[in-house]
Formats: sequence, C-alpha cells, structure tokens
Amino acid sequence: MLESPWGPLSVADSHVHFFSHHFFRMLAVQRGRGEGPAGLCAEAGIETPAENPAEFAARWVAELDRHRVAQAALIASLPGDEESVAAACSAFPHRFFGWFFLNPLAPDAAARCGAALSSGLQTVCLFPVMHAYSLSDPRVEEVLQTALQHRATVFVHFGILSVGIRTRLDIPSPFDMRFANPLDLHPVALRHPSLNFTVPHFGAGFFRETLMLASLCPNVYLDTSSSNSWIRFLVPSPSLVQVFDGALAVVGARRLLFGTDSSIFPRGWVRPVFEHQSSILHSLGISSDDAGLIFGGNLRRLMQRS
Repeated sequence: MLESPWGPLSVADSHVHFFSHHFFRMLAVQRGRGEGPAGLCAEAGIETPAENPAEFAARWVAELDRHRVAQAALIASLPGDEESVAAACSAFPHRFFGWFFLNPLAPDAAARCGAALSSGLQTVCLFPVMHAYSLSDPRVEEVLQTALQHRATVFVHFGILSVGIRTRLDIPSPFDMRFANPLDLHPVALRHPSLNFTVPHFGAGFFRETLMLASLCPNVYLDTSSSNSWIRFLVPSPSLVQVFDGALAVVGARRLLFGTDSSIFPRGWVRPVFEHQSSILHSLGISSDDAGLIFGGNLRRLMQRS
C-alpha cells in the first residue's frame, strides 16, 4: 500500500513502458548503425535491460515494491515485442497486466493480435499518428473484432506524440498528425459499445475533443499519465488542476485511470507524477473511495482482476 493524502492506497499504474532487451534490438535495427542494445542504452545514458524478459520483469517488481505499488500495466512498446511482455506477465501474473503495440496496417495484424491476446495479454495499443491510418480503415475493424472475441481493451493514442527514447538516440519519427484527433474514435466506440477504449494523456493536446468523445461514449476511459506537458499547446494554457477538474466533471472518477508513463532505469517508477496528481485530486475534494478507483480500482475492473 502506498501512502497518499487519503491514507494507504493500493495503486495500479496503467501506463508503464516495458523497454525490453528485444525492444532495443529492434530499435537498433531501425537506426541501422550496427550497434546492439547495450550500445544504444549506453549512448542514451540508461540501464541496459536483462536479455531474459522475466529477469527484467523482476527488476520492475523490485522497483514497484520499493515504492509500494501493487500492480502495473506493462506496454510492449514496438510491434513485435509482445513476447517480452507476455513472458513478464507469465513470471509475475499478479503484478502485471500485459499491453502491446500493434500496427493494424501490417499484413499479419489480425493474426498477431489474436496470438498476443491468446498468450494472456489484455490490451491492444493503437497509434494512428505513428502508423498513419484512420480508425475508419477496414483493417482496424479486423483488429477490433479480434479484441472483441478476446474481451480485450483497446488503447488509442491521439494528439501530440513524442517518443523520448527515439529523440535521445536521434532516430527519425515520421509521424502524421492528420490522424491525431480523438473524435476519430467516436463512430468506432459507438459501433462497439461492449468494447472498452482508453485514451492516454487526456488526449495529449486535444483535451476538448477528448472530453466531447468521452461524454458521448461511456466505454471511453481517460489515462492521466505523464507530466501532461501538452497543456502548453492550449491558449490560454489550463493548469493541471483545471484539467483534472474538467475531466472529473465530464467522466467522473470511474473512468479515470492513473498512470505515470514510466519507462527506463535508473529513473524507474516516476513517483513525482503520483505525488503531483494525488495532491491535485485531494485539493479537488474527491473521496477516498474515488481515489481508490482512479489509482487502481478502475484499471483492475477493466482488466477483470480484483
């Protein structure tokens, strides 16, 4: 249990990137300079993950234990790294929920999605800006049908997208902001009322549109993760207190998912995000029951785990 302004909380972080050894191997291939994971990590000034994903998962368990965090959603952060997170979840099934990146335009996307969900992973992560597609693309519908069959959740990243590790390593990120608007999810979420969707970072710059979407679609949840520096793109820029206040007014406590966007070592779990967000929510007067939902209960309910 993690101490909070409401007393001890059983915290489950909905947004932790599992930057595995295989993740860095794939990143090295993308950069094309011939170095391996250790070389990339040394250049970026971060810890090289253990080659065995179960060992790297143990590193995360120790880190969560240090902060008294009960559980976390681990995200396989490149298409093709699903097996790393599946191994982590298999090694520590009561500590982790398995999520994975998927490019629905890939020729084997539906099959890869089905295999990942059959292996025990629970959430498909879509990045329209990263892979340049609209959610109205028929190939996306194939993935959604697969998610429905497995009763999975679908995470969709909208808004500004900046991948810090790519920036550190000077790897190009040819993303396409034409596909950044959360309203693209509106007809999809309406068409699939039994499928739950999560939108991270309050829409990452499309806050108004995200609230409009969530107000119309009760199957859309909002993830609070990161420093939410996207607020600088809004004029006038709201405070994070105003962002939380607006989100609570529209979706309530039952559709907010606490997350940190933690990813690398030695930084580890980003506790200041928890401290800042819990302070804000306490100042807004939410109850201890609602705090329990936001900081873990909602994620556990989505993942069908108590």
